[in-house]
Amino acid sequence: MKSMKALSFAWAALALITLTSCSSTHLTMPAQIIAEATLMPFATEKAVTANRTPVVVGLTLQNLSNPFFVAMSKGATAGAMLHGADVIIESAEGDLNKQIAQMNDFITNKVNIILVNAVDSKGISSAVSRAKEAGIPVIAVDVSADGGVNTVVTSDNYLAGKLAGEYIVKRLHGKGNVAVIDGPPVSAVTDRISGFEEAIKGSPGIKVVAKENGRGSREVTVSMMENILQTYKKGEIDAVFATNDPSGVGATIAAEQAGRDQEMFIIGVDGAPDAINVIKENKSFVATSAQYPFEMIKIAMDEGFKALKGDKLEPLIKIPVDLITEDNVGGYKGW
Repeated sequence: MKSMKALSFAWAALALITLTSCSSTHLTMPAQIIAEATLMPFATEKAVTANRTPVVVGLTLQNLSNPFFVAMSKGATAGAMLHGADVIIESAEGDLNKQIAQMNDFITNKVNIILVNAVDSKGISSAVSRAKEAGIPVIAVDVSADGGVNTVVTSDNYLAGKLAGEYIVKRLHGKGNVAVIDGPPVSAVTDRISGFEEAIKGSPGIKVVAKENGRGSREVTVSMMENILQTYKKGEIDAVFATNDPSGVGATIAAEQAGRDQEMFIIGVDGAPDAINVIKENKSFVATSAQYPFEMIKIAMDEGFKALKGDKLEPLIKIPVDLITEDNVGGYKGW
């Protein structure tokens, strides 16, 4: 009951943080700015003490243009409040060099914990190594990060891709042409592709006729899907698997603009609000493997504090995903 009470106050305070705030590339949310009435339950839970300097958590996200990462930033703020900590949130805007610079700033400013949502799982390794040398615990969230992180907290992305592939096989009755929209060079995307490929390998009638990189962007995918539709004429594409929902929505927009949305169905990954709204319209975007970004970042925050205390962590924590379709979307609570 105590933890649920604290969480309810976190949600109440979180409501004060607007979406506009998250559009910035830098956001600092010190625990002290929360109203005294909001902090009172945390004080009784001994999460905050008057004479203690708050722990500072640095979080760098791939970007804040994707609703998934916006939800994650809100979860980080709520999680930090539960621990009586300050949190600095940075957006790398898809730029590895910018994210490395952000990590270096965290190290220079001697934050206590770093949470990294890597732009490039391998490319971020040098920054992770420097943080570890400085004695700062590093938790990879959503995607893995090389360089010696304490743990990785992520969705079961292999399952997300597998569920999507199984849905495609079933809906196409084991025969049809599929276009795949790939994404950034991170573990979450490669795992989704691996799961999808595992799901379809037992169905030789399912053919991947196109595979392009939409970079996880709706806008990029619209243009890319237009090119695919020009290459493959009517009846040559039956389904599209997009490795995230913005790409799936982008593919849907391109198919509708070309007047070809009735020829194919589209499935994504995330469970994002835009995707859920489109699924409810009963059009070509029919399903998504839903993740839980708020819960994911909260667990990552908890793991960071465990590492700070010297606790040994499990190397990988996977959060289950759920396939949301036209049939069960009404019961999906969303982010």
